[in-house]
Amino acid sequence: MAKRAKTTLVGKIHPDVLAFTVGQDPVLDLELAEWDCLGTAAHVATLARLRVRPPVIRPAEARRVIRELAVLRDEARAGRLVITAADQDVHLAVERLLTTRLGDVGRRVHTGRSRNDQVAVDIRLHARENLSALTLEAAALATELLRFARRHARLPMVGRTHLQPAMPSSVGLWAAGYAEALLDDLLTVEAAYAYADRCPLGSAAGYGVPLPIDRAFTARALAFAAPHHNVIYASNARGKCEAIVLGALGQVMLTLSRFSEDLILYSMPEFGYFALPPEFCTGSSIMPQKYNPDVLELIRAKTAVVLGQGAAACGIVKGLAGGYNRDLQDTKALYLDGLRTTRASLRILRLLVAALDVRRDRLLAGFTPGVFATDRALALVAGGRPFRDAYQYVRDHLDELDTVDPRAALAAKTGRRGTVNLDFAPLRRRVAAMQRQTLRQQRVTHRAFTRLLGTL
Repeated sequence: MAKRAKTTLVGKIHPDVLAFTVGQDPVLDLELAEWDCLGTAAHVATLARLRVRPPVIRPAEARRVIRELAVLRDEARAGRLVITAADQDVHLAVERLLTTRLGDVGRRVHTGRSRNDQVAVDIRLHARENLSALTLEAAALATELLRFARRHARLPMVGRTHLQPAMPSSVGLWAAGYAEALLDDLLTVEAAYAYADRCPLGSAAGYGVPLPIDRAFTARALAFAAPHHNVIYASNARGKCEAIVLGALGQVMLTLSRFSEDLILYSMPEFGYFALPPEFCTGSSIMPQKYNPDVLELIRAKTAVVLGQGAAACGIVKGLAGGYNRDLQDTKALYLDGLRTTRASLRILRLLVAALDVRRDRLLAGFTPGVFATDRALALVAGGRPFRDAYQYVRDHLDELDTVDPRAALAAKTGRRGTVNLDFAPLRRRVAAMQRQTLRQQRVTHRAFTRLLGTL
């Protein structure tokens, strides 16, 4: 028996085609529902300002719609908003609910926009909020790493290259290095935020509309830095925005992955430099003695996934002709999952670092004479020998280094911001500045949303 076409807000469609094209959107779009309500509120406020006769939406009607959007926003936050397959996505679900609750005025809210600029603004609003939250979470992990580094600033630790013993280092140097890496990664997150901080709403399907839409007003209402200058670019930036965010997340995850790998290695019984808190490990189903570093292993795996998601988003975009193409729908799941994964990884690592146990005796026992070879060669150079002569001499007389104390070797490295004089203050200032800037951005955007929805 032939299947009967399904009726949707935008026409009738074969049920198999509907299921195929809708995909995961009824579930994925629940995360965008709050932002769709805000974008719709800004669009309705813009429509109410249009100088056309008859008016598309009167100011009093706009206020009714925006009040109902605030209700829908709260329902979305509480998990009570439902997107059906017939809705296809959050955009039509919100329009359906407005029409059901408000009647004719609900059927006019989509005037002058497309689902193209609608989903684009939802993603950018979502990206700004989540990149801000991620920045604070990364700053919290960097702060925890700096606390850890300061507590163990002069605790010797074998520095390694090629995983082989290399030169004297310290736990403080190791941990502070990852804190600085995170702060530099946040520069890419900041750039992704700036890219997302442009408002596409009002560009419609990418070619504008024959209405005097004030795109600058819409952008201000949503606290964007500016609207997109060119309306076709507002459409073409979809997908690329998601890819850029994923690229920044990939840089953060690369740092988390290398840190996790270090902890996996250095907590092995053969090293024993650190002991992972048992509550952050999992047990074996057969071996009673096992405490497995599953959290750290999963971060390694999830890093590969986030990097792959960024590559997949770029791959989707790279072959598209200008203008909207449905391929872009598949960048949404990549983007949303990448953000969730990166934020969760930052949060779990902060907790783990705060509970990490340091084994001083094992760190000191890890030193062998060869670790001091370079320091000894440079001491000979300071006494007048050519470096290559000193290099060869030390290589042939490593036994002379049997009694070197790792703590004394470390204390001798007094160079500014070197192995001992780590100077944590500049890094702490960077963390504080990033936190202030992010909190300031959040206050600006949240105040704008409060004004827009008329809520407290």
